[in-house]
Amino acid sequence: MWALLFLLLSGSSLGAEEKPAPGSGFVGSNVCRSCHPDIWLNFYKNPHYKTIALGKEPPERTGCEGCHGPGKAHVEARGGKQTIPRAFSLMKPGQILDACLACHSKDFARVNIRRSEHTQADVVCSSCHSIHRSPVPKFLLAQKQNEMCYGCHAPVRAQFSMPFKHRVNEGFMQCSDCHNPHGASAPSWRMGVRPRMVEQASGNEEPCLKCHSDKRGPFTFEHPSVRVDGCETCHFPHGSTNAKLLRRPLIFTVCLECHNGAGNFGRRGQGIALQSASHNMLDPRYQRCTTCHVRIHGSNSDPLFLR
Repeated sequence: MWALLFLLLSGSSLGAEEKPAPGSGFVGSNVCRSCHPDIWLNFYKNPHYKTIALGKEPPERTGCEGCHGPGKAHVEARGGKQTIPRAFSLMKPGQILDACLACHSKDFARVNIRRSEHTQADVVCSSCHSIHRSPVPKFLLAQKQNEMCYGCHAPVRAQFSMPFKHRVNEGFMQCSDCHNPHGASAPSWRMGVRPRMVEQASGNEEPCLKCHSDKRGPFTFEHPSVRVDGCETCHFPHGSTNAKLLRRPLIFTVCLECHNGAGNFGRRGQGIALQSASHNMLDPRYQRCTTCHVRIHGSNSDPLFLR
């Protein structure tokens, strides 16, 4: 009821909008509304509606024809997708991307979209966004964000069902908090080998530091595996069967992946020394390295990351 009332009240302002120039092929959005009332009914909720209501753009760049092109031929033919200059269901992925970027290319978040993994796999705007009938309140998504991502990323769905995981399914956070589906800038950690489309935090850092700011540093004594290789060296970012999202069930087995005494290993190529003779790794009290080395993400007081 309120939607109809709003539509009636806003109809007066829409009827007074500037008419397209004769011979331009544009007929105005009011003509589209007469045949497509089901689409127009909820269009006032759409961000694209604002350009009509505020009258900031000329008629040929607003409303239906702003995306679909001049509608004169479509009206004269009494309908039909083939008479629409830009019928998105008939367009190729590259054409859809070009049509959307005609307006959205100025957004900094989409600056890498043409080289993103989604674009290279022919996943374009209309694959994730529902312009006319979006069921969610933000971003015109075709469905709830995590469910939409799970549609292609089934292994990630399984990871978020593990005993220890980030709370995406619970609604505490969502995929776009860490990932930019429109593509990300060049990597700055793990020597350029990292998951694709991972959004950086401030200072071109890993997105983990948006929430785990106490791990940011800079520290006087840095742990190279954290600073150079990044969080994923020790943790699974989505979910794990191990506490703290660790890659291995026991803490010392994670540490021994690097602290193995191998020569010509480590950041300076000097090798990483084995544990001293006092460390009996068969003794359970020595198997929890973080009991003593509590500042493993970096320390300002001790080079061995002791308390």
